[in-house]
Amino acid sequence: MNRPDSNGRRRLGTVGGLGPLGSADVFFKLVKATPAASDLDHADVIFEQRPFDDSGIGSAATTARKLYIFDMIRDFERRGVTEVVLPCFLSHTFIDELKTNTRLPIVDMVEAVRLHVVRKLPHARRIGMLASDHVRDNRLFERYFDAPAFDVIHPRPVDSIDLVTEAIYGTEGIKRGNLRGRLVELLRAACADLTAQGADVIVAGLTEIALVADEIGEPGVPLIDSNHAYAQHVMHAPAGASRTTCKGGGGVGPVAAWDLLDKVVRNTPAARDQDHIRILVEQNAQIPPDRTEHLVGDGADPTISLYATCRKLEDGDADLIAIPCNTAHAFVERIQPHLRIPIVNMLGETVRHLREAFPDVCDIGVLATSGTIESGVYRKELESQGLRQLTPDPALQARVMEAIYGAAGVKAEFTRGQCQDDIAAAVEGLIERGAQVIVLGYTELPILLPQGEYIGASGRRVHLVDPTDVLAKRCVALAMRGGPKG
Repeated sequence: MNRPDSNGRRRLGTVGGLGPLGSADVFFKLVKATPAASDLDHADVIFEQRPFDDSGIGSAATTARKLYIFDMIRDFERRGVTEVVLPCFLSHTFIDELKTNTRLPIVDMVEAVRLHVVRKLPHARRIGMLASDHVRDNRLFERYFDAPAFDVIHPRPVDSIDLVTEAIYGTEGIKRGNLRGRLVELLRAACADLTAQGADVIVAGLTEIALVADEIGEPGVPLIDSNHAYAQHVMHAPAGASRTTCKGGGGVGPVAAWDLLDKVVRNTPAARDQDHIRILVEQNAQIPPDRTEHLVGDGADPTISLYATCRKLEDGDADLIAIPCNTAHAFVERIQPHLRIPIVNMLGETVRHLREAFPDVCDIGVLATSGTIESGVYRKELESQGLRQLTPDPALQARVMEAIYGAAGVKAEFTRGQCQDDIAAAVEGLIERGAQVIVLGYTELPILLPQGEYIGASGRRVHLVDPTDVLAKRCVALAMRGGPKG
């Protein structure tokens, strides 16, 4: 990992604040681990810690953590840092997302622990873990200590109490600033259980555990100080020692981006080229290609990639941001509070358009991916305007997904044949349910339904609304009056 800067000197950027006590311990051990004969031989180490609430749980807390780290890494890039030190196991559950969206190498803490165990305890096969429930549920260490060579085990509950979680988050836990008393008793009991299960070694999967290791005592098998192992790895590991992440394709679809640009240009009242709006385009190929998969399954989370794209637009002095992707709007609420400029919400603008253009209509059909529908983003926007969402029944929704993602679907560049039959069947189903207006809630659907209305088999007409067109018109209106605050 030793990558010097242009002056031949390493500059390590340490992300602090993600458990301040543990972060500080890693920083101290980094300095101790430096092979230096004098002060001048030390690497440049930047330790950055900002106000950050480390007590939250759930997806909102995870998102805040992701964006906190991403912003700090961006600052490190500007300050000439050559490598990032990330002393937080919970943050390593999404390290691949971070690696994909930064040019700086991030020294992998879990890999450092794995290499330490392999070197120091080559016969260890049963790895006992002291880790938070989030780290455990994400099977972080199982990804590195691969089966069948290793067997990762966790402490069993006692009287329905998760020993390690209670020691971390309980009223007398580490996250409350306690470093003695009941939390030590809980960790001792967890170590005793791991030993009883046949653990060959116990790994501290939380940076603060190193601070109470002496209080815990000798559990009968080696207890690895992960902070020490990480510091040694940062200072001594050869370049390329950490596992790397291949950066692959994705992004908000280029067709959708082109479609928005085309509609912005067409809707701009311009008599000459100079009358058109200045537009910045950030086509981020690192955004996971299927936002739906994350919403309905275990696909990659696009939050950091979307945020990175928005921050680049901010840096380019944009006044507002438009995202021509319906599904991506399920993530807008996560990132908007961390931005200085507004994202023009395509879904909100579409629903306002519906209320204004069709004041007597209450039932609105929505054709979208399963992820968009299950996220509830359109339903909530519609209900905020007193409207009711109608969606295809499960069988027809499956046909919508086939029309989009199938082998002969619009994503595969088909616009005729089975994909049109599938989407027509879904429209007919919504008409039968009473829809008078249908939102084409996937950016490529207007390709299959290019007209502004659809005449059903019964002869009933239904209006078709293209959210990208609504978004383009709103962006033009805002730009013409000088931006969102104009």
